[in-house]
Amino acid sequence: MCPYIITCEPQTWPDLVQLREEADITTESMSEHREDEERSAGYDLAVEEAPPKVKPPPLYRVVLINDDFTPMEFVVDILESIFGMERTRATQVMLEVHTKGKGNCGVFNFEIAETKVAQVMGIAKQHQHPLLCTIEDT
Repeated sequence: MCPYIITCEPQTWPDLVQLREEADITTESMSEHREDEERSAGYDLAVEEAPPKVKPPPLYRVVLINDDFTPMEFVVDILESIFGMERTRATQVMLEVHTKGKGNCGVFNFEIAETKVAQVMGIAKQHQHPLLCTIEDT
């Protein structure tokens, strides 16, 4: 900030010119003063890059689809082993699958959701059950 602040009425402009000449303040010396002030205040004139804006990955819902052949106990075991659910929660999801036709197993990023679906389908195929598991956008 410039230490020289002069306020005056419009009719005193000639006085302002005279004051400026007396104080020997020119535009050049004001800018030099400002630069000196910035240097002494520790300001750097280097340009800093803004940190990149990272948005969270899109999430996907893993859904079990009901069928008439897969035993309910097998579905509960899948929910416990692959999705880490407690027995009571796994039973609730299994009943949702049985009554509503599909049930939400969890919400994950795409890679994890894809892996969970592959695990469910692999175990179901091993045990010869037609259990279906899919991925849906949230």
